[in-house]
Amino acid sequence: MSNDILNDQLALEGGQKIREDFLVFMSPIIEQEAIDSVVDSLKSGWVGTGPKNKQFAQDISEFLNIKHVQLVNSCTAALHLSMISLGIGPGDEVIAPTMTFCATVNSILFTGAKAVLVDCDYDSMNVTRELIEKQITDKTKAVVVVHMAGLPIDLDPIKDLCKARGLYLIEDAAHAFESKYKNQYTGTIGDMGCYSFYATKNLTTAEGGAFVTNNEKYYNTAAQASLHGMSVDAYKRFSTTGFKHYDVSMLGYKYNLTDIQAALGIAHLKKIYDYLKVREEIWLSYNEGLKDLPVILPAEIPDSFKEGSLHARHLYVLRFDLDKLTKDRDYILDAIQAEGIGCGIHYKPVHEHSYYVNELGYKANDFPNAHKIGQELLSLPLSPKMTAQDTRDVIAAVRKVVKALEK
Repeated sequence: MSNDILNDQLALEGGQKIREDFLVFMSPIIEQEAIDSVVDSLKSGWVGTGPKNKQFAQDISEFLNIKHVQLVNSCTAALHLSMISLGIGPGDEVIAPTMTFCATVNSILFTGAKAVLVDCDYDSMNVTRELIEKQITDKTKAVVVVHMAGLPIDLDPIKDLCKARGLYLIEDAAHAFESKYKNQYTGTIGDMGCYSFYATKNLTTAEGGAFVTNNEKYYNTAAQASLHGMSVDAYKRFSTTGFKHYDVSMLGYKYNLTDIQAALGIAHLKKIYDYLKVREEIWLSYNEGLKDLPVILPAEIPDSFKEGSLHARHLYVLRFDLDKLTKDRDYILDAIQAEGIGCGIHYKPVHEHSYYVNELGYKANDFPNAHKIGQELLSLPLSPKMTAQDTRDVIAAVRKVVKALEK
């Protein structure tokens, strides 16, 4: 068999791979400054929650121009604290998108409240005011929105709706730390915002997250609930100013972020826009290299609120026109990975997972846009750690697979 035939044949079917060394999906970039920051924490003895946690929270507060920041061990924790700070519980309903990671919905269910799911716009994959409004009842207490893949939602209409109906607005900005909506950072526009600093996120602490708000009451409740319900955190109890006695005055959780994790975040925050620039270059290369294929490229910020807005470029979610291809998305995923390129699925809609089918009683066709998108999408690698050759390999692998499967 000739090399030309092997090169054209999919690796999944016995052909040659695009690359031998597997490109890990969304591998984080860890540079020397971040390593030095972590080592400094290790040498200091403050490996738990201490001075660097305090510094990182202050850095985020200044960056986002938000009054209160509570660092936590995950965005899931931040979302749960949002519910707690608002007093959400049994008998309440909270509206959330089905096109999201399960943590968004789990944080509602943790409280005993009912999660009411909503479909998304087919083009942007984000929720809209119209979709939310259809799900409001007299039991609705809050709305959670997700800035999908880093693309900011058109928030003004949703904020106006929540104000008119007396509802809280919670922003799940796990994908959108540096996104902006009309010159304001996403996560700082609603009553509170929640961020993720997971290993694959634009700003990473390996594991971690943040709860932010301008409301002191919400912050105080969330901050106390984040560490066992204690009135004084660990750093203040054991600081050089002397031991501080604490009181447990509420049922709390173990949601704190360590100084080792904060040390990573401090270093990465300094380079947030440098890393965004690299991701944007990769993004534009993907657009150019894939635009002639039977695919749907990721949505951009619409002209209606483009000025002053910014896309965080967190996930490059490519969607396939399956009517023009001979195989389904799962085959395409396997084929691209066989070429040596790691991919992700963001997301299978929440309402289609077995637990939520049983718990919430939804059917696949209850949310037609999310269902269709969930069959079409696949996330390509997008990390500032990637080289120009990595980017070319991703494009080559996608083109090879799609061309082989075109009808």
